[in-house]
This record gives sequence, C-alpha cells and structure tokens, in this order.
Amino acid sequence: MKILVTNDDGYDAPGITVLAEELKKNGHDIIIAAPLKQQSAKSHSISLFKPMKIIEKADNLYAISGTPADCMILASQLIVDDSIDLVISGINAGQNMGEDVLYSGTVAAAIEAMFLGYKSIAISLAAYKKQKFITAAKYLCKMLENGIHKEIAKNEVLNINVPNLDYEEIKGTKVTCIGHRIYYNFVREDKDDNGDTVYFIGGDEPHWSQIEDSDANAVKNGYISITPIAPDFTKKDSFGQIRNWIGKQ
Repeated sequence: MKILVTNDDGYDAPGITVLAEELKKNGHDIIIAAPLKQQSAKSHSISLFKPMKIIEKADNLYAISGTPADCMILASQLIVDDSIDLVISGINAGQNMGEDVLYSGTVAAAIEAMFLGYKSIAISLAAYKKQKFITAAKYLCKMLENGIHKEIAKNEVLNINVPNLDYEEIKGTKVTCIGHRIYYNFVREDKDDNGDTVYFIGGDEPHWSQIEDSDANAVKNGYISITPIAPDFTKKDSFGQIRNWIGKQ
C-alpha cells in the first residue's frame, strides 16, 4: 500500500521512525509529512493566518512547521495525491486513551485525514520511558496484512493503543470503548528571565476509572486496544429532555 505517515511528536521522533522502517520492511510505500517540532497536546488546532514551511529532509520525508492537523491539510494539497491508500498517525510516545483523544495531536491528525477523505489510524504506545515501539509497529503491520484497513468506515478513525511489552508478551487484541481518565492538574508559578511571573500547567500521573471493555482496562491487562472513534459529539439520549424544556418556554 501507499501510506502517508504523520504524528505529533515531530518528523524525527523515535516512534515515527520505527514505524516507517517496519512498514517499508513489509513492502509498503511510505511518505512522511510530520511536524518540524514537538506538537503534543495541540489537539485539532490549525495555524490560521500564520505562514508555514514545508522542508524536504530526505526523499519522501517532509517536516512541516505547523500542527498535526496542518500537516494533513498541507500534505493532501501539496505533497501527496489521490493514490494514498491509508494515513497512519504515530507511533505516539504515550497512550491516547479516554479523554486523551480530545487533547491529542496524534488522534487529531488521523481525524483530519478522515475529513480529507482518507482511511486513517492513530496508534500510540502506552509508555514514556524505555519504549518498545517495535512491538506496536510489528503488530500494526500484522493488522494491515490481515486487512484491518478494509474495515474502516468513511466516518471513523481507528484509535489503537499498545501496551509497552515485548511482542510475544502481548495477550491479544480487544475492541474497546473510550475510558475515563482522572486528571490531577495543577498550575505552577515561576519567573522568566525578565522577572515576569509565568505559569506552567502540570500534574501527577492520571488515574483511570475501571470501566469494563475500556481502552485503559485492555492495555492495563496486556491487550492491544482498538477503539473506533468518530467526531460526532451529539448526545442523542438528551434530545427528549431538551425538547421538553423548550416546550415549557
């Protein structure tokens, strides 16, 4: 297949490098169009009214001075053509489960690709240290060999999360729902070089609610999580309640 690869960690990040190498080993034609610099937690932001550059770092390797969503927009119009069979965003350094999907540039790039008419997958490794990206890369290639890309609907993205285990330690694959992540955010005050007060958002490691069939539970128990996601935020079971309220006005 001809695959466009992107991420939010940057064009030269370890995860995207390992993924591209493994895809090539499995006979796929790869084009990388990814951010020039780290763009984690940029969500689906785009650089309106800001100039961007496309820098060709090597054959079929493009660094773009924008967000992950920018990368997809520019790549679709200026780098690739309609022959692209699939877009893969990742491998992200760290999981994208639960509410992470709303903050994630990795997931946003895959969703933007979907908006542009491509089938797309977001893939993340649930670890920030001693990362075993090769496990995620090998399993994704195995999934592609078995035709998982053929199962992707036009209005969805597959969000895949992989435990940080050796290949042979993975217990299997589960289809999951989005879990619930409990954040412990705090704001830290500091001073910059000019003596002005500045603030940093940080936090302790989040906890997860124990939700059956969730992405977090699957990964915690050694399984790869596959969650079909769509950008429709409509809460249809509240229609009746809101209609009743309207009727009382």
